[in-house]
Amino acid sequence: MQTQEREQQIATTETDTPRSGGAGRRILWLIITLAVLAALVFIKMKYFPSQNAEKGGGKGAAGGGKGGPGGGGPGGKGGGQKLPVQVYVVQATNLADEVAATGSILAEESVVIKSEISGKITHLNIREGQPVRKGQLLLSINADEIQSNLRKQEYNIKLYRDQERRQRTLLDKEYISAQEYEQANNQLLTAQADLQTLRASLAKAYVRSPFDGVLGLTTATVGTYVSPGAEITTLSKVKPVKINFTVPSRFANLVKANDQITITDEASNKKFEAKVYALDPQIDPVSRTQTVRARYANTNNELRPGAFVKVNLQLGESTDALQVPTESVVPEAAGYSVYTVEKGKMVPKKVKIGVRSAKLIQITDGLAVGDTVIRTGILQVKPGDAVRITK
Repeated sequence: MQTQEREQQIATTETDTPRSGGAGRRILWLIITLAVLAALVFIKMKYFPSQNAEKGGGKGAAGGGKGGPGGGGPGGKGGGQKLPVQVYVVQATNLADEVAATGSILAEESVVIKSEISGKITHLNIREGQPVRKGQLLLSINADEIQSNLRKQEYNIKLYRDQERRQRTLLDKEYISAQEYEQANNQLLTAQADLQTLRASLAKAYVRSPFDGVLGLTTATVGTYVSPGAEITTLSKVKPVKINFTVPSRFANLVKANDQITITDEASNKKFEAKVYALDPQIDPVSRTQTVRARYANTNNELRPGAFVKVNLQLGESTDALQVPTESVVPEAAGYSVYTVEKGKMVPKKVKIGVRSAKLIQITDGLAVGDTVIRTGILQVKPGDAVRITK
């Protein structure tokens, strides 16, 4: 009996030992898990504080409660820093609708004088930089060969005319057929056509001014051999002159013929009054602008072709225009925006712009009278940020 009891005790001891070891391992894993969780909580609180903590904590926090040091207001509100900005309150103002552009001076008429035939210059009447009248002879090209052929053709025509007269007489008496007479008449007509061709060639040997204007510079001299198409000099009509400039397409319907413009010469800084006389019917698909041309009398040769000028075009005047400072308008890919202040926070608004100057830009859509527009600190604020208005 004692032996059986002793065997039972040994069996019981062997059975209980593994159970005690399994419970110990479970306790060890529980301790490790709690340690990891505690470490994660510490890291979260240390390096990733919550937004509530950043805003001054909840009620009753040390120094953050009502009346506590640095509390910033009841219940710890106001602990977050507001961005200081300067603003502009939109008001209705008087605005002259004016388009500013840059332009170039063009001659009323301009041409490059070239030779239509080849030959040697035998006479030159080009005085560089001097005015000439329409039809005035500028130069002559050797045309001896053309003149010789012309005289020869005149003799042939005289012969063919006599033959045609005799053949007509014979035809009237029915001594020849109509076909024989037509051959003689055709020979005369062909010779007359050749004579006209020679006379046209001879006229090309004498280069004349096509209109009143001023001659340019030249390198040609008497004895110079020229070929067809060779440039000899230029001729420009500078009284009056044209002003060529462009306006944005949004103003295309506002610009009309006979509109007055003010041009400023870049060289002399003098101002002149001109009048629009023509508009290009098409909008440039690349620049989205319309080309406009005006004309100025240029009586005293104040403006020279090729000069650069500034153009101001008055389109009328508005008494209720809305304008904002230039720095308040933010260009974007799809248009323009401004940042406004509503209930102490930044709110962006899409706008459309009109006439602009150095300091102000007209807003044609997107704002109303009384809106508060941010003009400083635009790069620092984001939609919804709390802002503090400063002077």
